[in-house]
Amino acid sequence: MGMFSNRRRSSDDGSFRVVTGAFAALVLLAVAGIGFELSRQSMLSIRRFGMSFWTGTTWDPVSGVFGALPFIWGTLYSSILALLIATPIALGIAIFISELSPRFLRQPLSYLTELLAAIPSIVYGLWGIFVLVPIVRKLELSAPDAIRKLALFKGPPLGVGMGTAALILAVMVIPFTSSVAREILKNVPTAQREAAYALGATRWEAIKVAIGYGKSGIIGSIMLGFGRALGETMAVTMVIGNNPQVTASLFAPQYTMAAVIANEFTEAADDLYLNALVEIGLVLFIITIAINALSRLLIWSMEKRSSRPMAIVPLLEEQPAQ
Repeated sequence: MGMFSNRRRSSDDGSFRVVTGAFAALVLLAVAGIGFELSRQSMLSIRRFGMSFWTGTTWDPVSGVFGALPFIWGTLYSSILALLIATPIALGIAIFISELSPRFLRQPLSYLTELLAAIPSIVYGLWGIFVLVPIVRKLELSAPDAIRKLALFKGPPLGVGMGTAALILAVMVIPFTSSVAREILKNVPTAQREAAYALGATRWEAIKVAIGYGKSGIIGSIMLGFGRALGETMAVTMVIGNNPQVTASLFAPQYTMAAVIANEFTEAADDLYLNALVEIGLVLFIITIAINALSRLLIWSMEKRSSRPMAIVPLLEEQPAQ
C-alpha cells in the first residue's frame, strides 16, 4: 500500500511539473512569436534599406525614404538622461526606507513610492503639458544668453523638448528602480551589517557594506528602470516635440522610436511605410529584451551570492587606520 501511494505521489508530481512547465513555455513562445512576427512584417523595409535604415536621418514617407537614426538617438538620449536624473534619487529613497527610516514610516513611504508606478502614462503626459512644460519654458526664457549659446541648451523656448521628456521619464523610472533596490538591500544578510559594526564601523560605513554586497542587484534595478524608460510612449510623445532630428540640445524638440510608431502607424498608407514602422518596433523590442535580460542576470547573481556564507567585509579594509 505504501509503495502504491509513493508511486501515485510521484506520478502527480510529474504531471504537475509538466503542466507548470508548459505554462512557462507559453511565455517563451509568446516572446519568440512576437519577434518572429515583427521580423516578418518588416522584411520589405529590411530588404529595401538594409543598414542604411539605421544610419539615415531622413524620414520622408511621401518620397519613400526612411532613416531611423533620429528616433534611435532620441530614445537612447532621453532614456540615458532620465537614468542619470532618477538613479541618485531612487537609490536615496531605497537606502532611506531600508536602512534609516523609522519603522512606522517604512510601509507608508514604500506604498507612496510604488503608487507612482501605478499612475497611467497618459496622466503623466497631462501633468507634463499643464505643469512641467510651463516651468521648463520659463527656465528657458530666463536662461542667460551665454548659456543659450552652448550646444546643450540651443533651441526655441517652447517648453517641449528633450529636457522635459527626460524629466518625465525620470519620475516614471524612480518607483521601479527604488522598489527593486530596496528589496535588494532588505535581502542583504544581517550578518554583514553586524560584522561591520563589530569591526567598529559607523552607520554610514555599515550601509556602504550593504550596498557593496548587493551592488550587482542594485545595478540590475537601474537597468530595469532603463528598460522601462526605453519603451515609454504616451507621456514622452506629449512633451518631446516630435521633431526627427539628431541634436544634443535639451531644449530642441526631438523624437523617439515608441513615439513615431504611436503617431504614424495609423497614417501608414503603403506597405513600405508600414514595414519601416514595424522595423523600428523590432529593434526597440530587441533592445528592451536585452536590457531586461541583463538586469535579471545581475539580480540572480546577487541572490546566488546572498545564499553563500557570510563573506569578510571588504569595504572596511579600505578605511585608513585611526
